[in-house]
Amino acid sequence: MGRAIVSNTIFGISKGLISCRFMNFGAWHTTLKKNFNCYFHSDSFGQLFRRTKYVRQTVYLKNVSTTVIHLRPFSVTSAFCFSGSHPNIRVKPNLKTMKLDSPEFHSIFTAELCTLVEIFKKYDYELRIAGGAVRDLLVGKVPSDLDFATIATPAQMKEMFTQEEIRMLNMNGEAHGTITARINDKENFEITTLRIDVVTDGRRAQVEFTKDWMLDANRRDLTVNSLFLGFDGTIYDYFSGVEDLKEKRIRFVGDPEQRIKEDYLRILRYFRFYGRIAPGPDLHEKETLDAIKDHGKGLANVSGERIWVEIRKILTGRMTAHILELMIKLGLGQYIGLPNVTNFTEFYRVCEKTEGIPHHHMTRVSALLEDEADVYKLLERNKISNEELQTALFIVHHRHDKMEGNLIGYCTDLHTDSSGKEPKVTNKIVELMKYCGHLGIAEEFPNVKLPELPVKGHDLTKSNVPRGPKFAMTLNELRRIWKESGYTLKKEDLIEKIPEVLENLPKSTKKMKNN
Repeated sequence: MGRAIVSNTIFGISKGLISCRFMNFGAWHTTLKKNFNCYFHSDSFGQLFRRTKYVRQTVYLKNVSTTVIHLRPFSVTSAFCFSGSHPNIRVKPNLKTMKLDSPEFHSIFTAELCTLVEIFKKYDYELRIAGGAVRDLLVGKVPSDLDFATIATPAQMKEMFTQEEIRMLNMNGEAHGTITARINDKENFEITTLRIDVVTDGRRAQVEFTKDWMLDANRRDLTVNSLFLGFDGTIYDYFSGVEDLKEKRIRFVGDPEQRIKEDYLRILRYFRFYGRIAPGPDLHEKETLDAIKDHGKGLANVSGERIWVEIRKILTGRMTAHILELMIKLGLGQYIGLPNVTNFTEFYRVCEKTEGIPHHHMTRVSALLEDEADVYKLLERNKISNEELQTALFIVHHRHDKMEGNLIGYCTDLHTDSSGKEPKVTNKIVELMKYCGHLGIAEEFPNVKLPELPVKGHDLTKSNVPRGPKFAMTLNELRRIWKESGYTLKKEDLIEKIPEVLENLPKSTKKMKNN
């Protein structure tokens, strides 16, 4: 029989850590009894907590060796540290190291990075590359940016950089442990102090700094993102992230439910990295999908901007159709601005046609939107840009046009009709062609020499067309007449028609706006 001590101080940590969150200590008492077959020497945690600021309690556990439980006074968050094993503990930290020696790794060592590394060595603060950059290097990819972790606190980094006359930028990140240093006025480096999440609400976390690399790895979302890399090429892997990456397996660090409840955006990050790394569409673990389904409603409280960043990346990645179909079937659509689609045939067709070619992310998502109302719902939830909005509206409006015969002619006419009304018309027509599967036309059309309207704004001014709504209406009507002539009418022909066009325009601005 093992012995556990509840105290305000962590001690005796050996092999692992699990973060436990309960609304009250009575719940914790019950959970310990259920999961660890333990009983208490005296009264409950709740009674003790009411009596004294710090809690010290002896707990006896069967079949578990010496255990230490850490309570932060007056906090609902605790860390449960253990040695030994138990079937309810899914992931135990088990540090594995390996050496990385690749051209991609050596390519990251700019003069500025070498300067940064030497500064940290000089002040005896350990510094490592963290997260996604390590993952990318392991698969032979040069990372687009580097994130760094260190045992130095923000105050220590500020003092160090001040001593070394290193410029620091964007001090807003200091509260979360991040200092941005600009080396040689050429390269910026974001360095974050190792930390643990003390309190989380599904969107953000209150953090405490630590010097324990394993504790920082434990707070990360996915095993493949929990890796560290030393500048001698040593990879530090606490949660089998290297093995998961080798097997192309996406798993949360520890319990999926707990990781998701800490930050609900991790649901979308899971799907994004699944699309990037997994070898096939149906290799999700049931436990993970169950946790996502049970807690997907938490996405309703995540900002649209954060959600849209992840969805955009999913839309331009691999297995987009499978991933978004699964997300909608798990009930996530209503929380991320997507309709409750039941027929995904069109979506799969568009994703298949755009696989492996450059495409706008709105081209794919438009296949999930039935009408303009769905486009505006997406806008309302995710605060998409005006360019994204207009691209989706253009595709939704024109995707059912009759496109028979000369498609270049159709695109030319559509360009003429849309000029003066739509910005970047050519780009939108190209995306429409990709949506409809006319990839050859999408590639050819940007190189087509388009007919140019012979009359310009100054021609209308010389013809005494009044500035304002009537000016634009007149120009658009002349463009329509010119198109219907097969682009044969010349400048003087169109100028002659201006009086007739003006005569037929609505008499009031209000009527024109309504039209």
